[in-house]
Amino acid sequence: HYSGLEEAVYRNIQACKELAQTTRTAYGPNGMNKMVINQLEKLFVTNDAATILRELEVQHPAAKMLVMASHMQEQEVGDGTNFVLVFAGVLLELAEDLLRMGLSVSEASYIVIEGYDKACKKALEILPDLVCCSAKNLRDVEEVASLLHTSVMSKQYGNEHFLAKLIAQACVSILPDSGHFNVDNIRVCKIVGAGISASSVLHGMVFKKETEGDVTSVKDAKIAVYSCPFDGMITETKGTVLIKNAEELMNFSKGEENLMDLQVKAIADSGVNVVVAGGKVADMALHYANKYNLMLVRLNSKWDLRRLCKTVGATALPRLTPPTLEEMGHCDSVYLSEVGDTQVVVFKHEKEDGAISTILIRGSTDNLMDDIERAVDDGVNTFKVLTRDKRLVPGGGATEIELAKQITSYGETCPGLDQYAIKKFAEAFEAIPRALAENSGVKANEVISKLYAVHQEGNKNVGFDIEAEAAAVKDMLEAGVLDTYLGKSWGIKLATNAAVTVLRVDQIIMAKPAGGPKPPSGKKDWDEDQND
Repeated sequence: HYSGLEEAVYRNIQACKELAQTTRTAYGPNGMNKMVINQLEKLFVTNDAATILRELEVQHPAAKMLVMASHMQEQEVGDGTNFVLVFAGVLLELAEDLLRMGLSVSEASYIVIEGYDKACKKALEILPDLVCCSAKNLRDVEEVASLLHTSVMSKQYGNEHFLAKLIAQACVSILPDSGHFNVDNIRVCKIVGAGISASSVLHGMVFKKETEGDVTSVKDAKIAVYSCPFDGMITETKGTVLIKNAEELMNFSKGEENLMDLQVKAIADSGVNVVVAGGKVADMALHYANKYNLMLVRLNSKWDLRRLCKTVGATALPRLTPPTLEEMGHCDSVYLSEVGDTQVVVFKHEKEDGAISTILIRGSTDNLMDDIERAVDDGVNTFKVLTRDKRLVPGGGATEIELAKQITSYGETCPGLDQYAIKKFAEAFEAIPRALAENSGVKANEVISKLYAVHQEGNKNVGFDIEAEAAAVKDMLEAGVLDTYLGKSWGIKLATNAAVTVLRVDQIIMAKPAGGPKPPSGKKDWDEDQND
């Protein structure tokens, strides 16, 4: 029997273990997909931990700590969320064994936290020595594609070569000279139909829209962008016009037409041949746009308007005034195209060094395309991480086994009780190759013993061979299975912080009304005389 405080600690650990177990079976290229139905009854079929956690409503406060850690990893690195969850879950599972060894929970927690902190510091010291190579040239599409394989493979096993090449082309084409890469500059447009192999990269932007007027294609486009509707000006105050005869009525509507004509003519005379409006397009304005051969595109989303302005170098104008040369955008061609049976408007740059690139994803179902989009996001984020730090460590569990081996040796040199916690921290690293092996249908213990044997001989880069039939290992550097150094170091740091935070908690106090039965409401007037 445990006291109330001990019970709370074990309950917290149990909740975190269950959450980690959910995503553990989705780890790696052979991970199982989860079918998640969120509170809006939208269906997600994915093995992406970030999406699973975002759509699950995790209620338990301790489990929420793990969710927050994986969100931090998503924001900081953009990949490796499942690593954080699995690793933190195993750290807590092993901490539970130590807590049950006989000391009081508060004493044992302190020892475990001390040991975990020391081991985490040691792991981050060892990690730079495990770097096996660095990215040499981030403007070489072939090299970048080979570095993105691993992050794409975990979401789209089998399509990684094709998708990594697409992502590499898109990223390299918009990498600025300063090296500051912005993830938002890679857009994704999903169109149902064909197959994954029909996906392509376009330099510029693609919108699932139709053009408003008769003009559907313009070469050497000069673009005016308006954030207002393409319509005549409306006065702020109401005015009453008294019309006495038919002639006055004709003149009144003619005056409005002439004004619209002058406005559209002034825009056309400034050299503009494409107009993008942020609101509705009036019939009369459309008539004059056709008259002056202006191509009209309507974008309702202000985000799309902003990105388009960035792509073509235009300034969004709040009123229908002719743009100056500085406010005008330029683009090699704007045209209406048909992809499958979907009409799209393409703003295309012929030159590769544009500001924005669009990856056009084709697929048979929306769920499949959503999953490909998540793989693309991971690939783009990996490229961003490489622009910050080009170092790479071997994947496939090689880094984890080497860390486990070295931290176990370090634990043996530590006096005091925290050496047990340090050894458990080392043991927790085995969870990663174990998850990879289990999800591939291979005996995990056999894989881990083989990995330890090879690493004892000094082969730091050897990891689990996911494609072999049996429990086999191979050199990850030669196989091209590489993880980013930053992703690993942040993952270890955040998982340890989350586990330690959960272990520090001995009570959860929730500000909710106390339970118990409600007082009986009864009759309000029970004491009044019935005869009144």
